[in-house]
Parts: sequence; C-alpha cells; structure tokens
Amino acid sequence: MILTLYLKPFLFAFGASVFLILAIKYLSAKFFVANKNIRKENRHIHNNKISRWGGIAIVVSFLGVILLDKNLVLTKDISGILLGGLVVFGIGFWDDLKEINWKMQFFFQTLAVILIFIFGVRMYSISNPLGEVILLDSLVKNLIVILIASVWAIVLINAMNWLDGMDGLGMGVYLIGILAIFLLSLKPEVNQPPVGIITMALAGAILGFLIFNFPPAKIMAGSNGIFFVGFIVAGLSIFAGTKIATTLLILFIPLVDFFWVILKRLKGGKSIFSADHEHLHHKLMKIGWSQWQINSFFYLITILVATVALNVKGLGKILIMLGLLLSTKRKS
Repeated sequence: MILTLYLKPFLFAFGASVFLILAIKYLSAKFFVANKNIRKENRHIHNNKISRWGGIAIVVSFLGVILLDKNLVLTKDISGILLGGLVVFGIGFWDDLKEINWKMQFFFQTLAVILIFIFGVRMYSISNPLGEVILLDSLVKNLIVILIASVWAIVLINAMNWLDGMDGLGMGVYLIGILAIFLLSLKPEVNQPPVGIITMALAGAILGFLIFNFPPAKIMAGSNGIFFVGFIVAGLSIFAGTKIATTLLILFIPLVDFFWVILKRLKGGKSIFSADHEHLHHKLMKIGWSQWQINSFFYLITILVATVALNVKGLGKILIMLGLLLSTKRKS
C-alpha cells in the first residue's frame, strides 16, 4: 500500500523531472539562455550562462503527477494551494524574463496566500508552547492567525529565494524540509495521506532537478522554481494541521540568515533588497569552504534539526529555536 501510495508519485515525478530537465537544457542551448544582467548576479555564485528554467521541469512534473494520481482527491483547499503556487510561479517566471521590483513581487505573493484561504484552508486551533490547544472560535482570532500565516508564507518564499545563491543549496535544503513534512504527515496524530502524496511528488520532482543542479550546476531553478516550491511548502505547513512551528524549526537556519542580513542592511543604511555577500554561505566561502562543503554543512544541520523537530513538542521547539538563534548570533 505504501509502495503504491507514496513511492509511485515520487518515482513518476522524478522520472518526468529528469526528462524535462534534459529537454529544457537542449532547448535552452539551441535557442536561448536566460542570462539576466541584473543585481542578483552580485550575490549569486552561479555560472550565469546556464539556463534559469529548471523550475519549469519541477512544476510541470509535480503538477502532472498530482493531477493524474488516482489516490489523491483534489479538494478545494488543496486546489487553492496549487493555484496559489501557480500565481507565484508566474511572477517568478516574469522576474526571470525581466526583473520586476519587490513591490510587484510582494503584491502577487500576498494575493497567492489570500487564495489558499479563499479556497477553504482553515485553521481551527493552534497549540501554545505549553501544549495547550487554543480554539480559533472568533473572527478576530482567525484574522490574526491568517495574518501570521500570510507573513510566514511570504517570509519563507523570500528567505529561501535568498538562500538559492549557490549551486544545489536552496533546493537541497527544501528537499530535506519536504521529506520532513512527509514524515510528519505519517505520524498518527497528524495522519494526512494527501499531504504525504503531495510531498513525495514534490520531492521526486526536486530530486530530478537537483542531480543537474549540484555544483557545478548545469541548470538553475530560477525565481519561478524557488517561488513555487516555497509557496507549496508554506501552504502545506498551514494545511497540515497548522504545523508552521515544525516547518519553521526545520528551515530555521535559512530564516535566521534572512533576518540577520536584513538587520545588517538596515544598520548600514542600505535597502533591504540590495544585493551583497553577507549571507552565511558567502561568509563560509570567504574563509575557504568549497561549495560542496557549504552545501553539506547546510544539509547536515537541516537534517539534524528536522530529526529533532519531528520528535519534540511545543516548549521543546521554542528552546531549540532559541539555542539555534544564540549559536547563529555568535557566529555572525
């Protein structure tokens, strides 16, 4: 049953992703290469002459498997997450063709988040750090939680977009996070087979891309791919029993790096959207680490934190976050 339910979508998405990546690489080399001479190149450590359309393979293979999987019922709320993902994919695709300003990106990202609530994703309760369940039984409480969830989704999308400045880094961390959400969906207290199917299909699509994206990368995901995957992860963390805290902990290092860089830019009187080399992976490279060493470091930390996140509750997660925060602050 598990072989049919979860492994099949993973393998189909993986195979489709590999095939599409090969096709995109061929077409890109034959007809065009999306090489943007923009400020992003100041912070990205990529070969700027390779195709930026790898995200298309991830999105098409993932959606193809999801839409054809007979074990997955596309309910209204799941459809809302997928539709929101397509909205941010579209804005990312536009950004890859011709860079658009942050205000336009923010508008469409916010619109995409609103869509998942319009399509019926609801949070009926949350747990505080002490494990007590708080019922969301009033309009005010629901609006506050929706606001928090919206901020969470937008921050995650952009934090992981900033992390995607090195071959194999962003999508590699995402893959680990997605597999952790899959394991979370299997836990008896969660028990959400639809989330398991969706995450395994997404994991297969990303792995198919990653084998061409490890250093030295032969293709990049582009904003289109990183935006889409980020939104799906954020949407599933809201849908999957409001497991935002678990997902936040799993992706804590990239998120902390995101906020530290923003604070440094503000202190330096710079725009928070200005490109620089202040990210953790840039600093590790400056002291002599190779891309493979940096990737391995991020992967290992993410795996360790994910393992802990899946086995501790409420207050334990808060304490771990504080410990990671203090550790990151000392290193910075």
